[in-house]
Amino acid sequence: RHIPDHPLVQETLRDCLTDAMDLEGLIAVLRRIETGTIRCVAVDTPTPSVFSHEILNANPYAFLDDAPLEERRARAVEMRRTLPPDLLGQVGALDPEAIAEVARESWPVVRDADELHDALLTLSWLPESEITQWAAYLPLLMESGRAVLLTLKGEASGVKGWVATENRERVERVLEGEEDATLDTIVLGWMESTGPMTTVELAERLHLSVSAFDAAMVRLESQGQVLQGQFRPHAALRTQPSALSATPSPEWCHRRLLARIHRLTIGILRKEVEPVSATDFMRFLLQWQHVVPGSRQHGEAGLQAVIRQLAGFEAAASAWEPQLLRSRMAKYEPELLDRLCLGGAVCWGRLSPHPRLSQSGDMDRRRIVPTSIAPISLFPREDSDWLMKGVRGGTTTIPAEPISQLSPVAQDLHGVLTQQGACFFNDLVRITHYLQTEVEQGLWELVAAGFATADGFDNLRSLMDPHRRRAEGRERARRPRHAAGRWSLLRQADSRQLSAASASEQVAHQLLRRYGVVFRDLLARESLVQSWRDLLVQYRRMEMAGEVRGGRFVSGFTGEQFALPEAVEALRAIRKTSGASSHEIKLSATDPLNLAGVILPGPRVPAVPTNFLVLKDGVLVRAVVGR
Repeated sequence: RHIPDHPLVQETLRDCLTDAMDLEGLIAVLRRIETGTIRCVAVDTPTPSVFSHEILNANPYAFLDDAPLEERRARAVEMRRTLPPDLLGQVGALDPEAIAEVARESWPVVRDADELHDALLTLSWLPESEITQWAAYLPLLMESGRAVLLTLKGEASGVKGWVATENRERVERVLEGEEDATLDTIVLGWMESTGPMTTVELAERLHLSVSAFDAAMVRLESQGQVLQGQFRPHAALRTQPSALSATPSPEWCHRRLLARIHRLTIGILRKEVEPVSATDFMRFLLQWQHVVPGSRQHGEAGLQAVIRQLAGFEAAASAWEPQLLRSRMAKYEPELLDRLCLGGAVCWGRLSPHPRLSQSGDMDRRRIVPTSIAPISLFPREDSDWLMKGVRGGTTTIPAEPISQLSPVAQDLHGVLTQQGACFFNDLVRITHYLQTEVEQGLWELVAAGFATADGFDNLRSLMDPHRRRAEGRERARRPRHAAGRWSLLRQADSRQLSAASASEQVAHQLLRRYGVVFRDLLARESLVQSWRDLLVQYRRMEMAGEVRGGRFVSGFTGEQFALPEAVEALRAIRKTSGASSHEIKLSATDPLNLAGVILPGPRVPAVPTNFLVLKDGVLVRAVVGR
């Protein structure tokens, strides 16, 4: 069939094949299967593989079998069983209101004798204790011969119950323990009409043997009719009153009802927060990132939490301490950052490649000029690998010999650090035979290009501070010209490989950690470069696992939005206190919260250290440019 060569058709094909799915990745996998690089192995498992979740949920809306859509979606709820038991009550918990609503709606509605007869046919066996509210319709059924009262024998001798006349003989054989098939029918009828319950609870309601119900549940589970798990909060405390430490009894639920509970749970979670305005969202961000007085962090642990939240964001080197960190700490002391860096907890450096490194040829041989506005990031040392991949994003082409773009001094220093490893400043001067000023300039160039870092942050201060570099006046006695700590390469030829999927997952978590709520428009100024399509894959997976919530949290912005559960609660609190603050907050334009023209109305403010924004109650009061 010929595909029309039309712009709309081409755009639709591109959206479907590249945005909705990864066609190139699929082709690559199929080719590797064809060549034998990837081997397909059939494995029988008790729960679905994570790779099948997309199909089970019919996310691509593909009908891969002739089962009804509801049944295919019902199979998807078994994915909860792939979560560790200790997480089911946290990230995968079903909402109690959803469970109660489904249980209430599934119980038979009886308004006359005919509907009571239908209920008896469904439930098969209905003890007298369960039929009190429908007793007025029983005489009519008995007169017409459509219902009969039976009496149990054995352990539950004397207990009476109602059955439809059509089921009398079969139910009598079940009550005498002679037929399993009809017992399965009774259990299935009750499971279709109630919510999650244990076999102990069902046995108490029907006055039958618990062991018989256990066997019936196993048979129904093998048929795919019911699923077992822990669905209700603290269910074990209701069925095992004597043992808080005992293993909880498994709960059982009909798969159709469990699917409805799952959908209702997702719906309830999405409706818990009404969308807030952009102004309220800005107030939330100021508090989330500890900029609002009263929410600022304290001490070394607080500074480490701030750096953890800002990891991967690049700002001017000269802006980090006086503007970004100081605005988030109740009392900022440079010694705190020095201890974190020298202790190996925090690393600093330029993560994104310098634009000049992507240039090739001899058209412009000007070297990289280091300045105090060179973009620098502070981050936990253990996150360096995925942060480099996340910031670079694979969008910048780096020549095979990027150091060729550097000055001769910087190239020599790079070679020494490659061969010798981490070195003190004086060792670099001794090995290279350059003047101290030349080594300083070369190191500064390596830092600005994203090649070098140091053990301590004071090493960077010594390069940025002209008084210390010249060792003038009192600076000579108060602080040494060169800080303690060694210089080293920030990245060494990408020695550790990290898959794109792993990097996307880490970036998705980091963006949530930074903003609490994430949507496409919010990421306009982000340093972490990932396609929104790749992030959506991660966020949808996280929502299905219960780690994040999807919905509409901020009004005025299109597309899907995702939020951490604790961010949802904070948004609700912000909305209740709207207009409560009269304090003005001064932000540097280099701050990640410089969202003028992104979230807040008005033009964007260039992210340079001399520009500032003044906000009051989430509203941009004024922008100070060039001062």
